[in-house]
Amino acid sequence: MASKIAAQLYTVREACQTAEDFADTVKRVREMGYESAQLSGHGKEISDEFIKEACDAVGLKICATHVPFEMMRDDLAGTVALHRLYDCKYAGIGGAPAYARESGAAWSAFAKEASEVAKAMAAEGLVFVYHNHSHELEKFEDGRTAMQIMFEDGDPDYFMFEPDVYWLQHGGASPVAWLKKMGKRAPIIHFKDMTMKGREQLFAEIGEGNLDWPGIVAACEEIGAEYYIVEQDRCQRDPFESLKISFDNMKAMGIE
Repeated sequence: MASKIAAQLYTVREACQTAEDFADTVKRVREMGYESAQLSGHGKEISDEFIKEACDAVGLKICATHVPFEMMRDDLAGTVALHRLYDCKYAGIGGAPAYARESGAAWSAFAKEASEVAKAMAAEGLVFVYHNHSHELEKFEDGRTAMQIMFEDGDPDYFMFEPDVYWLQHGGASPVAWLKKMGKRAPIIHFKDMTMKGREQLFAEIGEGNLDWPGIVAACEEIGAEYYIVEQDRCQRDPFESLKISFDNMKAMGIE
């Protein structure tokens, strides 16, 4: 059975800016033990074909992407072609466009617009997923947070999520509660830990911080999430070392 543990290559984005560096990076990530990776932050001059070939060469599956919402909305054929090339069904966006963040009404309109885009993508075999940060926990005029608005006003059959447990915690929400609430609408999860330096919140390797990993992992198992994708936006040490620490700690937790 394939491992649920995956690496978000945004963690090592500085080492993914040229074709040569990208090929070396995916080789190093695979050698750590990761079998899958999410694409984000790599150099724009690297061809999609090269990316696929480099991943295939080392046995690293592309399990998810982050692409602009505008691409999904305005170029469905291109979005589908890209993900078929990658043999990847999870097409993610890293946040809502600026126009969606202006008010609760704007968030609701975005949820409905994205649902239509997601429905069209689903007809082509792709799964739309929304990756949150903490600003989606801001409350708007009707008393709902942006997360609530998207969850309630988005089509539950097509508007899926890639919940980020660090950012949920950062925004004052319970990652465990949100995972259980989302259920099947959270097929892939972003794993990252949070530690403290005085009053400053810092990104940390999985298991090195203060998040409730027994609760988070149990909730992920309960809802049947397919991938636990390790991302560390900023590292306190070499990013490759951070990815390896996270992988080893997750294996030690019994995650396969």
